[in-house]
Amino acid sequence: MTDVTVVGGGLAGSEAAWQLAERGLRVRLYEMRPLRMSPAHHTGELAELVCSNTFRSEALDHPVGLLKAEMRRLGSLIIRLGDRHRIPGGTALTLDRDRFSADVTDHVAGHPRIEIVRAELTQVPEGPAVVATGPLTSPGLHDAIGSLLGEGDLAYWDAASPIVTGESIDWSKVYFASRYGKGEAEAFANCPMTPEEYDTFWQALQGAEGHARETFEDERYFEACLPVEVLARRGQDTLRFGPMRPVGLRQPDGSRPHAVLQLRREDREGTLWNLVGCQTGLRFGEQERVFRLIPALRQAEFERYGVIHRNTFLKSPAILLPTLQTRLRQDLFFAGQIVGSEGYVEAAAGGLVAGINLARVLRGDSPLAWPATTAIGGLFRYVASSDQASFQPMHVAFGLMEPLPDPPKRKEQRKAAMAERAMRDFVAFAAGQGVELAAAGPAAPSGP
Repeated sequence: MTDVTVVGGGLAGSEAAWQLAERGLRVRLYEMRPLRMSPAHHTGELAELVCSNTFRSEALDHPVGLLKAEMRRLGSLIIRLGDRHRIPGGTALTLDRDRFSADVTDHVAGHPRIEIVRAELTQVPEGPAVVATGPLTSPGLHDAIGSLLGEGDLAYWDAASPIVTGESIDWSKVYFASRYGKGEAEAFANCPMTPEEYDTFWQALQGAEGHARETFEDERYFEACLPVEVLARRGQDTLRFGPMRPVGLRQPDGSRPHAVLQLRREDREGTLWNLVGCQTGLRFGEQERVFRLIPALRQAEFERYGVIHRNTFLKSPAILLPTLQTRLRQDLFFAGQIVGSEGYVEAAAGGLVAGINLARVLRGDSPLAWPATTAIGGLFRYVASSDQASFQPMHVAFGLMEPLPDPPKRKEQRKAAMAERAMRDFVAFAAGQGVELAAAGPAAPSGP
């Protein structure tokens, strides 16, 4: 029995703690919430989902669908409970946010070898540890990490979308459809706008007042999560070709609207709806004024306003190995978005890899660096081996994996071939390392 410290109770920290405890180790999990809240979190639950409630595509020919398939085979707690709390979401694994986080909390808190300590750590633990404090690492620990590793961090802005109540939506001005008819139609409520309505909304967004930024160091946003007001400033049609694009969303009469705001359900009952692609840093009163210009949201009641906050991540290529060990200490691991992996599933995958590998190190076994032909291997090879000067957070992608030696010409065939090779190499590598795999789940649908 060995004591291990996990810092951070998000997706990565919860996964890492579970994996370590399941391998016979006693784990002390530190989570500062609710004693000290981050700029983005709202509860003290473990694995709280902040920006969205979707784990994205389930398709095996999509890189995140492939990543989830690998994680299921490795016994991921996060993916298992995500499957349990699935709600309609088209081809995506979309979750009931509150039930999911509550279930993760119950599982981790109820494990006989896990102790949850509600306190803020301001020093990097000296013994075996996984640091999974995410992009919102508290200032004290942030400084301690920088001092220990001798490397600064990078910074970018991140933002979350507002959530409105279902009973406040004007359903007479909404139609249900998933883009191009893929997945369940009831997963998305579409709020169409005419050219005049869209122009009024866009003009208001242009002049809306944002939160003061004096407390932040710069205004550099991560491109994949741009606030809606920043997109709007790039041109009148930027939103119509971005998050409010109408393509694939024909109205019941067959016509195509000028622009569409999609709402994605947050819970199984449909009492809460997320404004898709509308992450924002506008003042709360301004959010009400601007988004209520959309006809279906004239009387919208905001359950959660959009927020903007400073995110940080490590210069991981200088710090980490593909096993997520630090180059400085073999018993110190980092996991989650702090390492430069972008997305919920990718964060949980880091916790899975770090937890499994730290347990192996403490048993005297070699940690596992998965083949670059797999989704897990490609993602963490990128994290550990990218060019330091241009390193940025990244979702899992086929481009991070080792190319096919003789790729098919058609894109769909290439993706299918990469996924097939990945699962074959994943199973073979596990067998060669003596890693016991869970049974494969049902085949996921193809699609975007």
